[in-house]
Amino acid sequence: MSVVQYSVEDGVACVAIDDGKANALSIDVFAALNAALDRAKLDAKAVLITGREGKFSAGFDLGEMMKGPESARALVAKGAEFFFRLSLFEKPVVASCTGHALAAGGILLMCCDYRVGNSGRFKLGFNEVAIGLVPPIFLVELARMRLSKRWFSRAVTQAEIVSPSVALDMGLLDEVVDDDVYRAAFVHAARLGQLSGAAFARAKLHERKKTIDELRSSLDDDLASFTLPAPA
Repeated sequence: MSVVQYSVEDGVACVAIDDGKANALSIDVFAALNAALDRAKLDAKAVLITGREGKFSAGFDLGEMMKGPESARALVAKGAEFFFRLSLFEKPVVASCTGHALAAGGILLMCCDYRVGNSGRFKLGFNEVAIGLVPPIFLVELARMRLSKRWFSRAVTQAEIVSPSVALDMGLLDEVVDDDVYRAAFVHAARLGQLSGAAFARAKLHERKKTIDELRSSLDDDLASFTLPAPA
């Protein structure tokens, strides 16, 4: 069974990620997510991205990252291009954050329009600096665009990992619910799908295009400076 499953209900495309483990984001997963967006452009009014129970995503696939610098850069490049596409996707995108969301899992949340989180003892945030990685520029600037200014440095430079309720204050989530996070997120996806599609797409471009264009133009330099932490 594919790690990424696609279905449509009442005009909402559900894109479910479930690898049975940490929902790591690999090159194959990004390809499947791009294919899901291609389908959603044709047969949905909104998109809902969800994870598996207890895990939204733990970030980039460490197996691919640790093959070496070139493999790591290739994966981060694929991820960056997907995140740019998702940030500007012409239809509303809602996240059903089913649990832990770390590193690139947090970036995935930032690129969605509305984020509903599951309450509980889950960890959310950007742990790059804590594990010896310099956050790529696109992570920093997406965070600057989407997170609370009060939290920006604590989240990105200080690698503070938080609970869902604190992630709400941080701006990484828009809502936290106790029960059925998928259904709560679905309601928002259906609501946003009723907006004027043309007006929504244009408004999102006005909100984000300048930042995303700048990040695209600087991506090669960003990747050239990306390095893995030295072995302990």
